[in-house]
Amino acid sequence: MPDRLRSLVAQELAMSVDSRAAAMAGALAARYPDAARAVLFYGSCLREENLDGLMLDFYLIVSDYRAAYGKKWLATANRLIPPNVFPFEHGGLIAKYAVLSEADFARLCGVEADNVSVWARFAQPSRLLWAADDPARQGAIAAIASAAPTLLELTMPMMPSSTAHSVLELWKTGFTLTYNAELRAERKGRSFSIVDGDPDRYERFGAAALGEIARLRGVGAKGEVPHALSPDQAARRWRQLQRRGKWLSVVRLAKASFTYAGGIDYLAWKINRHAGTSIEIKPWQRRRPLIGALTLLPRLFRGGAIR
Repeated sequence: MPDRLRSLVAQELAMSVDSRAAAMAGALAARYPDAARAVLFYGSCLREENLDGLMLDFYLIVSDYRAAYGKKWLATANRLIPPNVFPFEHGGLIAKYAVLSEADFARLCGVEADNVSVWARFAQPSRLLWAADDPARQGAIAAIASAAPTLLELTMPMMPSSTAHSVLELWKTGFTLTYNAELRAERKGRSFSIVDGDPDRYERFGAAALGEIARLRGVGAKGEVPHALSPDQAARRWRQLQRRGKWLSVVRLAKASFTYAGGIDYLAWKINRHAGTSIEIKPWQRRRPLIGALTLLPRLFRGGAIR
């Protein structure tokens, strides 16, 4: 991978954050002493000066799922429907963290991923707050450096061919497409505000990512780079990503009723945000979280979040 894109990613991952977030990352890694490889901080909290009362977002990258968990069913759930998501508190801050293996993290940042959830997030800014060693650090950098090329390569065929467009317009279209491929509660136009909030960053990363795409297409042997899609092929791929992404969101929410402490309340909170409902959990739903989750999920359909 060319030095320019990888260097930009490495520099951004190394930028400073609130010391409490860094301490939280270290404490999180310490919970998985036999498996933790890296802890990444991402999301809207990166832009906040005061983290009190906010829900921080982390990804914990592990060597493999069996090493991470004492319970086989958690490893199986993480392997079949990645990631598992858990709550975490440390030093007065609260967070949720997603668990992925190094292999799954690399795969889900790449263009062959069957859903957008990882590469769409890591095409945006993130911080590497803890790494077990230099190979773990370099592996995280390499995976994240594939996220922006993935987004832009899949987006380019979707741009109007009759008019010229800027790299910022490309980013905005790409983020709009990814938001439509998940259950997201953010206001309309959020995909534009991400780019408008730091246009210089997206100009630099966009230029480097486009250079990487051009390099792969120009120097690869025949058949080595099969991702230069036609507009029709790209439209079909996005429809597939949208269908699978929304159904995966539903399945992950149901899974969270088991893996997430107070998971049934977390599920209700997410549905209320996505579908505009006002669900209140009944005591029997807390006692039987799976059945309770199954009774709540249809509200996503009635609210129009799943089509």
